Amino acid sequence: MRIGELAATTGLTAKTIRFYEQSGLLPEPARTPAGYRDYPPQATRRLAFVRQAQAAGLTLAEIRSILTLRDSGEAPCVHVATLIGQHLKDIERRMAELHQTRTALHTLAARAATTDPSTCTTTEICSIIDTASG
Repeated sequence: MRIGELAATTGLTAKTIRFYEQSGLLPEPARTPAGYRDYPPQATRRLAFVRQAQAAGLTLAEIRSILTLRDSGEAPCVHVATLIGQHLKDIERRMAELHQTRTALHTLAARAATTDPSTCTTTEICSIIDTASG
């Protein structure tokens, strides 16, 4: 199938498909006698996999590593499980950081609600944030 048909079938743009091809996520397709890309039917499934993996938070490099394993005839399950574990750890760490930031912002918001701007001095930058001034 030509790139326009593949794009319509997958909901991707032709530019994205060409990018995925250049990035090693999609094998270079055969060419028609006129020089047009001629993608096999399994390209649709592969592109769906790429989108699902991206939605799960995997990077294009990680997706490429999974596809490389599969293309070499190896089941990528152990590799995928490792990647998922790494991403979960990263998400948990980021969520803890966001929780700390949220707590700090709630504290600052409460302080801001009770701060009278007319009492600010020129010796402090901002009494809401500068806890040494309080």
